[in-house]
Amino acid sequence: MSGTPKILAGKVAVVTGASRGIGKGIAQELGAAGATVYVTGRTTTPGRLPGTVHATAEEITALGGHGVAVVCDHADDAAVEKLFAQVRDEQGRLDVLVNNVYNSPAAARWLGRKFWDVPPKAWDETFDIGVRSHYVASVFAAPLLIESAGLIVNVSSPGARRYMHNAVYGVGKTALDRLTADLAHDLDGTGATAISIWPGIVDTELLQMVPADDQGRRQVTLPGEGTFDLNAAETPRFPGRAVVALAADPDRAARAGTACKVADLAEAYGFTDVDGRIPRAD
Repeated sequence: MSGTPKILAGKVAVVTGASRGIGKGIAQELGAAGATVYVTGRTTTPGRLPGTVHATAEEITALGGHGVAVVCDHADDAAVEKLFAQVRDEQGRLDVLVNNVYNSPAAARWLGRKFWDVPPKAWDETFDIGVRSHYVASVFAAPLLIESAGLIVNVSSPGARRYMHNAVYGVGKTALDRLTADLAHDLDGTGATAISIWPGIVDTELLQMVPADDQGRRQVTLPGEGTFDLNAAETPRFPGRAVVALAADPDRAARAGTACKVADLAEAYGFTDVDGRIPRAD
C-alpha cells in the first residue's frame, strides 16, 4: 500500500498507453492517490522492453488504487468506443482521461533527421497514434467527463514551441496542443476541461537501456539538441504527480486549454519527484 493520501478515492481514470513509460508512471500515481484506473495498451507479454497492461494494473492495485487492464489498439476506433462503454457499464462515471499513447520506439528511428530524410510514413505514425488517437478517445470519453465535470490531460512536449527531434515530431506536438485548446473551448461551460502537460526528459524503460560509462554517467546525445544526463532526468512518476494535482484541483479550469510544464506544476502545487527533486530539463 502507498503512503500517498487517497485524494482521488472514488474517482475513475483512463490512461492510454500505460504498459510502460510515462503512461505507466501516471497510472501508478493515480492509483496511489486512490483512483480506479483503466490502463490500455497492446502489450500482454514483455518483449525487448518490459511492461504489460496487466502488470501495470497489478501495480496500481498494490499502490492502493484499483487497476483494470484493457487490451486496446488505439488505431481501432471501435475498440476505443468499447473501452468507454465498459467504463460506463462497470463504474458509471469517468473523472480523468489521460491521452498518452505514443509509438516511441518508432519515433526514435527518426531522431535528429532532416525532414527530407524522414519518410512520409513517419508522419502517419506520429499523427495516427500521437494526435488522432487522442481525439478519438476524447470523443468517446466526453459524455462521461461532462457528467462528472472531469479532466482530459494530453501528454505533449516543448517540441510544440521549439525544435525537437525532427519536423514531424514538432508539428505533431503543436497539433496536439492546438487540440487541447480547442477541446477546452468546446468544453467551456460544461464543468469539464482539457489541459496539456509537458514532461521534461523522462527516464523511461527505453532510455534505461542506455548504458553507463566508466564514470557511471548515463548520457544520451540528441543530434542538434545536446547531450543530456539521464541520471538527472525525471522519473515517469513525476508527470503522474502533475496529473494527480490537476485532477484534485477544484480551480483547474484556470489552466483550461493551456500547456503546462510538469516542473512548473510541481512548483505551483508543491510536489516533487520520487527522490525529492524538481527536475528541469531546460
